[in-house]
Amino acid sequence: MDMMNLGTAIGIIGASLAVGLACSGSAKGVGACGEVGATVLAEDPGKFSQVLILQIIPGTQGLYGLVAWFFALMQLGFFSGDMKSLTIAGGLLFAASCLPIAIGGLLSAIAQGRCAAAGLAMCSKRPEEMSKGIIMAIMVEFYAILCLLATFLMLNGLPYEALTM
Repeated sequence: MDMMNLGTAIGIIGASLAVGLACSGSAKGVGACGEVGATVLAEDPGKFSQVLILQIIPGTQGLYGLVAWFFALMQLGFFSGDMKSLTIAGGLLFAASCLPIAIGGLLSAIAQGRCAAAGLAMCSKRPEEMSKGIIMAIMVEFYAILCLLATFLMLNGLPYEALTM
C-alpha cells in the first residue's frame, strides 16, 4: 500500500475537526448546564429529571460531529482498507466540506448550552415552565442540523474521481 499523501492527510484533518470541534462545543454547552443545574439541585434535588433533560440537549452537536467524522472517513475508504489518495486540492475540498458541522457544531452547542442553562434557571423558580425552556433550547438545534446536512451533502457530492491521484 502506498504511503498516505498530503491531500488525504488534509482530508483526515477536516474529518477530525468535524468531531473535535463539535464535541468541544457540546462539552462546553453541557458543562454550562451542569453548573446551573448543580445550583438548581442544591435548592431542590427533586428537579434532577428536569436538569438532566435540559443538560442533555447541547450534547447532540458532538453526536452530529461524530456522524460526520464517520461518514467522511467512510468516503475516504478509511475503514475498508481501500484508502483514497486525494490530491492536495481534493484534500482541501474534502476538509472544507467538514467545516460546516465543525464550526457550526462548536458554536451552536455553546449557544444551546447557554440557552438551556437559562431554561434551568427559569425552571428553578417556575418548574411548570420547563417545556418553554426545552423549546427555546431546541430552537438552536435546527441550525446544528443544517450544518450536519451541509457537510453530508458536500461530502456526498464531491467528484472523487477528479480529486484522486
